[in-house]
Amino acid sequence: MTYRRLVTGAALAAFTLGLTACGDTPGEDGAGTPPVEATAPPVVEERQANFKAMGKAFKAIRTQLEGDSPDMAAIATAATDLNAAAVKIEGYFPEGTSVDDGYDTEALATIWEQPEDFAAAHQRLVDASVQMITLAEGGDMAAIGDQVGAIGGSCKNCHDTFRLDTD
Repeated sequence: MTYRRLVTGAALAAFTLGLTACGDTPGEDGAGTPPVEATAPPVVEERQANFKAMGKAFKAIRTQLEGDSPDMAAIATAATDLNAAAVKIEGYFPEGTSVDDGYDTEALATIWEQPEDFAAAHQRLVDASVQMITLAEGGDMAAIGDQVGAIGGSCKNCHDTFRLDTD
């Protein structure tokens, strides 16, 4: 090995060690900031999949309303799916799983800083989804259309307060 390679390798190792000592790597006491987009616990992926399922169900309802002859059975099924996903939200937000914790998520720390507000927003969504099931069973298209607006408003309220705006 040449002297130049040895010195370059030693300098690179010292530089790397210096960065590690001064960087955001947690120390023995666990202090420090996790790296950006750290490997998230499985619950983060599960909640993202749940929100996608909820969005798919909501879109199915809206699609039916846009058609000439909406299928009430399809709306009822989608409303049930939407409610099932909405109910699960509560268990998908353990503390320490926000974007501020370094994970690839849009969940803001506000969720844990304002737990009562988050719980109330969650309950409004659950209640709105239950109402959609009831309306779908009754077949009142105008009321279902109004309830789509109520559900959308519930989603927007939560997004405005508890979700990172990436747009």
